[in-house]
Amino acid sequence: MPSQPSKRKRADDPVASTESLAAEKTRKGKRRRSEGYTSPSSYDHLPPLPDTIIPNLLCLFVGLNPGIQTATKGHPYAHPTNLYWPLLHASGLTPDRRLAPSEYVSLPEKYSLGNTNIVSRATKDGSELSKAEMVVGAGVLDEKVREWKPEAVCLVGKSIWEAVWKWKHKRGIRKEEFKYGFQNETENMGRNNKDVGFFDGAKKGSKNQDGEDGKGRGWDGARVFVATSTSGLAAGLSRKEKEDIWAELGGWVKKRREERKQLMVKRKGGKVEPVEKENDVV
Repeated sequence: MPSQPSKRKRADDPVASTESLAAEKTRKGKRRRSEGYTSPSSYDHLPPLPDTIIPNLLCLFVGLNPGIQTATKGHPYAHPTNLYWPLLHASGLTPDRRLAPSEYVSLPEKYSLGNTNIVSRATKDGSELSKAEMVVGAGVLDEKVREWKPEAVCLVGKSIWEAVWKWKHKRGIRKEEFKYGFQNETENMGRNNKDVGFFDGAKKGSKNQDGEDGKGRGWDGARVFVATSTSGLAAGLSRKEKEDIWAELGGWVKKRREERKQLMVKRKGGKVEPVEKENDVV
């Protein structure tokens, strides 16, 4: 009768060891997830994370809320497993190199990118937030977009778009209505509706740098781009699938950067010929 392999040999087996390690990580990962809503007082000892926004950004990124490491370090997307900074670089949003979380302050001036969150309070993970406070946060976000007027708003995660949709449409988004990427322009955020039927009217006129169309009809808002969550706990899509979705936004930002550079060259030459969307920051 053949002898059974010893426990030591099984422990030295690289395949068995790898499988055991993966199982252990899975068990630990499950324990890291919270059980549900947690009162704001649970983490009120953590400092708030400031927004990094300047007027007329190319894109304002909207996260769910600060995690514990992010709030503690004071850097957006600070957890080492978070894919935000790798995806910014891979998509061409920060084309020269991958930034460290501590370099977040350089995003607005150097790359015309900014950061904020739909909920400002910190939690261990998103399950500790209530759906109601996320919907309330969507209204606050819309006011913020109206004030700062970015060209586009990138919602970093499906749950953020679900909250914005519910705030705007007073109902949940249907499965067939959801998609990643740029949304229809009727979903623009921060729109300043000065007149009835503003959206159709404003698109017909040329806008000045304040977003006015010359007829007092206001600003037709920032395009909404729905991106994947960058959290290390979000495993619904592969890394490649996430990179493909983010690449669409990266391509659009690259195009707008070139258009802004061309506009600045024309201004320096003493002649201003606005491109389709004019902004002062390049």
